[in-house]
Amino acid sequence: MVQYDVGIVGMGSYVPDRILTNYDLEKMVDTSDEWIASRTGIKERRICQEDQATSDLAVIAARRALVNAGLTPQDIDLIIVATISPDMLFPSTSCLVQAALAAGHAAAFDLSAGCSGFVYALVTGAQFVQTGLYNRVLVIGADALSRLTDWKDRRTCVLFGDGAAAAIVSRVPTGYGMQASILRADGSGQSSLYMPAGGSRRPANLETVQNREHFIKMEGPEVFKFAVKAMQEATKKVLEKAQLTLADIKLFVPHQANIRIIEASLNRMGVEAERVFLNVDKYGNTSAASVGIALDEALQAGRISDGDYILLVGFGAGLTWGSLLLRWYGGELNAER
Repeated sequence: MVQYDVGIVGMGSYVPDRILTNYDLEKMVDTSDEWIASRTGIKERRICQEDQATSDLAVIAARRALVNAGLTPQDIDLIIVATISPDMLFPSTSCLVQAALAAGHAAAFDLSAGCSGFVYALVTGAQFVQTGLYNRVLVIGADALSRLTDWKDRRTCVLFGDGAAAAIVSRVPTGYGMQASILRADGSGQSSLYMPAGGSRRPANLETVQNREHFIKMEGPEVFKFAVKAMQEATKKVLEKAQLTLADIKLFVPHQANIRIIEASLNRMGVEAERVFLNVDKYGNTSAASVGIALDEALQAGRISDGDYILLVGFGAGLTWGSLLLRWYGGELNAER
C-alpha cells in the first residue's frame, strides 16, 4: 500500500500593483528614506487600490496556487483564510473567497493569528488531511493592512503593506512535506500590537473614530524584543522535534517584518545570510501573507529543490509565534507554472 505524508502541492501569491515608496512617505509624515531603510530594511510596499479588499487579494493568490497545483476550485474540500483585516466582521473572508472561486464543494473558515497566520493556517489545514477528513485544503494568508494603518502615525505607517499568499495542502509521498511544527501564544502581550476599537468591547462610535482607535497600535521596542526571542525559540524547538540541526536547513523563510529582527535572531543562531530568504525591502510587513509570499518567491527564484528542508517561522499580534519545518516535494504532484 502506498504511504503518504502531508505537504504543499501548489503555491501562489499576489501583491497589488500600486507601489508606495519611502520617498512617497516623506511627503506624508516626518520621516526619511534613510531613517526607514536603516531601521527596517523596507524601501517600498504595495498598497491596495480603492476598490480592492482582502478577499480580492486572496482570490488572485488562490487562483495562481490552483494553476500551480494543476487543480480546479471543485477539487478543494476546505478553505482557510488567515487574516486580521477581513472584508467585514461576518461573513468570513473565506466564504467570500469560496464564492468568488465557485468552490462550492469546500467548507470555509477564517483564522486570526496576526503575522503568524500563514504558519498557523498551514498547520491547521494539515490536520484535516492527516485525519483523512479532507483531501485538499486551500490555505491563504491575506491582509490589507493599509486599510488599518494610521497614515499620520510615522511609527507604524512606514511598516505595513498589502498582499496574499496561497498554498494547496494535500498528500505527498512519505518522508516529504510537514516534518514538525510549533505553535505558541502569549495573550498577556496583547497590548503590544492591537487595534483598540471595532469589536464588541469598543464598537465604532463618534468617540472611537475621533480618537483614531480603528488603526493599528504598536509598542515597537516590546515587539522587537518579543520577536527576536520568539524566532529563536520557535526555530530551536521545531528542529529538536524533527531531530535535525541548523545545518540541515537549506532555506529559512522568516516573517518579513523588519530586517533588524531577522538579522538579530538568525545571527545569534549562526545562520548565514545566504540561507535566509528576504523580500522585506520590496513589500514591508504584509502580516499573514508575509511568510507565504516569501516562500512562493523563493520557489520562483529557484532557491528550493526537491528534498530540501525549509523552515518557516512567524510571529505577530496575540502575541503569537510558530514555526513549520518542511521537506519540500517537487515531484509530479507539483505542476510547473
